[in-house]
Amino acid sequence: MSRIYTTLRARYCRGMHMGQGVEWALHGCLNLAFAPPSQPVPAALLAELLDAPPAYLVKQLQALAKAGVLHSTSGPRGGFSLARPPRDITYLDVVTAIEGPGQAFRCTELRQRGPLRTPPKQCVTPCAIATTMWRAERAWRDELKSHTIHDLQQHLTGLGVDLPVRLGKWLEEQRGDATQTPRAPGTKRGGGDAARTRHRG
Repeated sequence: MSRIYTTLRARYCRGMHMGQGVEWALHGCLNLAFAPPSQPVPAALLAELLDAPPAYLVKQLQALAKAGVLHSTSGPRGGFSLARPPRDITYLDVVTAIEGPGQAFRCTELRQRGPLRTPPKQCVTPCAIATTMWRAERAWRDELKSHTIHDLQQHLTGLGVDLPVRLGKWLEEQRGDATQTPRAPGTKRGGGDAARTRHRG
């Protein structure tokens, strides 16, 4: 019974909330906004920064690239970078790239179904439930559209967060490691610095 409950609960939560990919995507865009623009950041390093599963994060990054939020560069020194200035990337751009553009609430005209269905002639205006849900969704989307990655950068800068300096130093160290002798199996690259660099706020 507990396994069935857990499965149903997981499905319900996925239907009611955005996936964690949105959070990773927003933090990823923030890190790329602060990263030195001279070289793309490999997906593996972004995954390490966010403590995210690399294979799963790559799917989110590819979705952002397909939506025109990120630019993907192939090759040994390839990776991801912002496709446009941070001030031109809104939260809504990121959410839409990951979750899709579809409406969160879809009215199926339940009022016209079942034994006590409302006659069609009384349903010439949208359902009151749908109207309220759509209004709420528009307000939510408008709010996300009014905030950009640049705004987030400004907010963190105002708090005195030195993420740009630490991030630039950490990326330089990791790229240096990549050109040296491979590490022994089981060792983790720059784990201490990564934990200090990772920002969750």
